Amino acid sequence: MRILGINALFHDPAAALVVDGRIVAAAEEERFSRRKHGKRPVPFAAWELPRLSAAWCLEHAGLTPADLDAVAYSYDPALARPASAMGLDDPWDHLRQTYAREAPGFLAEALPGLDPATVRFVPHHVAHAASAGLAAPHPDSAVLVLDGRGECASHLAGRYTGGVLDVLATQVLPQSLGLVYEELTEHLGFLRSSDEYKVMALAAYGKPRFLPELREHLYATGDGGFHAHAVPWAALTAPREPGQEWTQDHADLASSTQACLEELLLDLVRWLHGRTGAESLAMAGGVALNCVANSRIALEGPFRRVWVQPAAGDAGTALGAALHLAAGHGAQAAPMEGADLGRGWSDEELRHWLEQARVPYERPTDIAVAVAEELARDGIVAWFQGRAEYGPRALGHRSLLAHPGRAENLERLNHVKGREEFRPVAPMVLADRAADIFEGPLPSPYMLFVHGVARTWRERIPAVVHVDGTARIQTVDPDREPLVARMLAAFEQRTGLPVVVNTSLNTAGRPMVDDPRDALECFGSAPVDLLAIGPYAVRRGRAYAGGEEAP
Repeated sequence: MRILGINALFHDPAAALVVDGRIVAAAEEERFSRRKHGKRPVPFAAWELPRLSAAWCLEHAGLTPADLDAVAYSYDPALARPASAMGLDDPWDHLRQTYAREAPGFLAEALPGLDPATVRFVPHHVAHAASAGLAAPHPDSAVLVLDGRGECASHLAGRYTGGVLDVLATQVLPQSLGLVYEELTEHLGFLRSSDEYKVMALAAYGKPRFLPELREHLYATGDGGFHAHAVPWAALTAPREPGQEWTQDHADLASSTQACLEELLLDLVRWLHGRTGAESLAMAGGVALNCVANSRIALEGPFRRVWVQPAAGDAGTALGAALHLAAGHGAQAAPMEGADLGRGWSDEELRHWLEQARVPYERPTDIAVAVAEELARDGIVAWFQGRAEYGPRALGHRSLLAHPGRAENLERLNHVKGREEFRPVAPMVLADRAADIFEGPLPSPYMLFVHGVARTWRERIPAVVHVDGTARIQTVDPDREPLVARMLAAFEQRTGLPVVVNTSLNTAGRPMVDDPRDALECFGSAPVDLLAIGPYAVRRGRAYAGGEEAP
């Protein structure tokens, strides 16, 4: 059974290919189009499809559109209601619904040879749930989905047993934790449906002094649902204009909302555990990218194991929709082994790119050791290895790396990337060393939890310690990521530190680097010392200071 999953209607358009229950490929359209989030989530863009990522998924598997048994579209317009009837201020939403209904025809035009009759609509939150519950390492688990909106709801709670979802609760619109967080993002002067992670970072600089007021508007209702609507933001703090300096009031409002969100989520997971008695919880939806809240759920909630889909946002619904159809046809879903589901290139292909670009390069005996040596000298390294990540986190395939022992490297990296000074960077660490340094849910391969940094280590790795004494870590399994593990081990041999700074390989406002051209452009425009692209090293001095020609 060959199924192509498509997410297209709101934002983060993406495609994923599942063959006989096995995940073959998954990629976000932004990595191909170079438009952040693929498009803005407005009705007038709802017709845009992930043409490039869908075509690549098929090409990667050696398939044509005519070879597909089904296309799973992660939205069911038959479930939608008029926006005004749901209490939403979205006068053009009817256009979005029209585009959704016409999706089979649009897809057949975008993928020549596709039979539009193969297109199946999968409810948005069911697709989110499947991306978590069917891809998780635990075959039977409770599942929690929270985001901005789907057809007419913003939440789903249920349980997977034997690949079948039992829905236990949903929350109808306009109540929406995702929309509330988007409103806060806009009130604080950031771009909504894009910069919510900046609000989470800013929250660490504030105190939750508005928590009593927010609890009047954001609370669980005791039946698996919640109230989250019409928060009077302006009555709490004045709005911040884009580009304006943030104040303590802004940080306090972010902190208060974050704390209220965490309380509400804990109420929801306790209710869900009471209904299911499950040991494992799988999570998806944009709210599941809130790693601070995830950590409280893991540490204070009743579930023994918590797994979060690494592409928890709408991009992940492409995968979930495909998995849902596969399960419906009797295929047993294979657990998601890693997020490296995107494009990759052979060593020979990478060498050809470098020679075409006429940049001098070398092939060290071991690129991992060469990078460790550069990092030990306090160089910044652009790391381009293997297949690209699916989801918003750089997980050792498209990363910027730096020395964690120098506090100034936080400011330095934010300068390289052209982003706000309050934004933290993350540490990667070998899985078997993590417990010596970090306190929190382990392992953490997808950078979706925060961890306390042991006091004895805070002064040793200051670049990765956030203002509140935490870090959002990625643990590295040598069996799964041997090259990254070798680099970490070589860096520790030279510095005594088993941690390296890891942040996404991009600059502010641009998608993560995906192909070799992106990598060379980023290296050429940002003050990075070394580009490690496959087994090859391109050094700043040689490439841009009259160095020798490429071999």
